[in-house]
Amino acid sequence: MNRVRFGQTELWVSPLCQGTAFRTLPRADGSQARQVLAHALDIGVNFFDSSNAYGWGGAEEVLGRVLAGRRGQAVICTKVAAFGPPKNGEDKGTPMPFTRANLFANAEASLKRLGTDYIDLYLLHQPDNLTPAAEIAHSMTALVERGKVRYWGVSNHSAGQLREYLELDLPMPPAGVEEYYNIAGEHLDQEGKSRVARLEAEVFPLLPQHGLGLLAFSPLDTGFLDPGRALAPGSPLAGLAATLDQVAADLDLTRTQLCIAWVRSRPEVSCVLAGAESPEQVEENWKGAQQTLPPEALATIEEARQQYRQQQAAMQTRN
Repeated sequence: MNRVRFGQTELWVSPLCQGTAFRTLPRADGSQARQVLAHALDIGVNFFDSSNAYGWGGAEEVLGRVLAGRRGQAVICTKVAAFGPPKNGEDKGTPMPFTRANLFANAEASLKRLGTDYIDLYLLHQPDNLTPAAEIAHSMTALVERGKVRYWGVSNHSAGQLREYLELDLPMPPAGVEEYYNIAGEHLDQEGKSRVARLEAEVFPLLPQHGLGLLAFSPLDTGFLDPGRALAPGSPLAGLAATLDQVAADLDLTRTQLCIAWVRSRPEVSCVLAGAESPEQVEENWKGAQQTLPPEALATIEEARQQYRQQQAAMQTRN
């Protein structure tokens, strides 16, 4: 498959990125995870996403083992979390501020687990809400200058938080973002607003303006759009899913492939991040990323999507 340029970087990547935040497979080294990642590489996927928080290093380790001897074939994106491993049943561990010392130590640990001497794209997994943006940016720039990282960026940041970095006078500004994006958008932000709608309204305009690449994750909306998921009859999501299934059938695609193709069709999106957990799912996702949806299909989906949003907003107002 043709490669796409990630933003204005020199990273030429497959339009499908394989993730390591497995939901049913262990986020650690194992034969099943290795099989999935190796198959993705074998069929042409060269973009892989991970984080130090996925299995607290386990996901990076399995990715590193799969890429051993094949590092030159892959573009690695990994992230640094703003907290440490949870203890005593906590949801999140102790906050890990993005100080220079912490960022450098975590980058070195990720490099070791990945078995490489450089990370192609290093992202802040979420804001730490503690360290000034300028301090973080200069630390990330220093990682680039020392050859540990090629490019850096952010994930799960608001438009305002992203703009803080973009307005700094930096020799190496952020190169891209990784954000939640899909047809539906069931998840809301901390203010109770649609994350997808807010991304489109507030972050999308910044991307071409600053030459940022966008890695869009969760094309199946964290499972809400999974074809195997039971949906409440008459619910907004059930109505949207019915339309998607009809469009998919008309195009001889699965719903999964249609969802990936739709995200891929958005001009702001560089790549789609999907978390296949079997070689068969890798194949299905790969086919979806290769589709070009006809204008009439896109129009039908957009009409259903807007109707879903209106119904979703009405339900939130009543609640």
